[in-house]
Amino acid sequence: MARQSAAVYRRRRLVVLLALLVVIAVVAAGVWALIARPWEGEAPVADPTETTAPAEESASPTASESPTPSESETPGIAACQAADIEVVAVTDAESYAADQLPKLSISLTNNGTKDCTINVGTTTQQFVITSGDDVWWRSTDCQENPADMIVTLTAGQTVPSATPLTWDRTRSSTTTCGDENRQRAPAGGASYHVAVSIGGFDSKGTQQFILR
Repeated sequence: MARQSAAVYRRRRLVVLLALLVVIAVVAAGVWALIARPWEGEAPVADPTETTAPAEESASPTASESPTPSESETPGIAACQAADIEVVAVTDAESYAADQLPKLSISLTNNGTKDCTINVGTTTQQFVITSGDDVWWRSTDCQENPADMIVTLTAGQTVPSATPLTWDRTRSSTTTCGDENRQRAPAGGASYHVAVSIGGFDSKGTQQFILR
């Protein structure tokens, strides 16, 4: 085989060099494309310092207390009758020392054979404390914001009033509600009686207690 001339070798090296330059140019173009467009194909990330105003909420009426239903509004359940209802006055003790205040409650029983509805709200409650023929205190004399509350009393059920009423051992009057020096009830073994009514029904008797 004839030996190739130096000119042929130079041409071959030139071709290889050109091919190498082309490869380098292609790689460089790809790298530049990645540098110039880093978020291409990705969702933009929100700036955490930016805030978006929320859509205006549709106005809705403010919830208000439902009107108190009357006995006739309770389907299938009739109003309680006097013959079925037993009301009893309750005290938390039989006698009270000088530094103790009597706490008064009501016990309400449905002695009938059917459920019935009754208004047990403060509009229908009254506590009356007497000593002999002298009426010392009425819970309604200085009552504030009385309200109705219709409930269903199950047949045979006995329920006490939720929160006892405290007597401050003074004489009540509609004209002395804000007085701090109202007449104090005599103690030293004096006897008092409390009677109650609720829902239009009176207690059949009274509960006696002693102030020491």
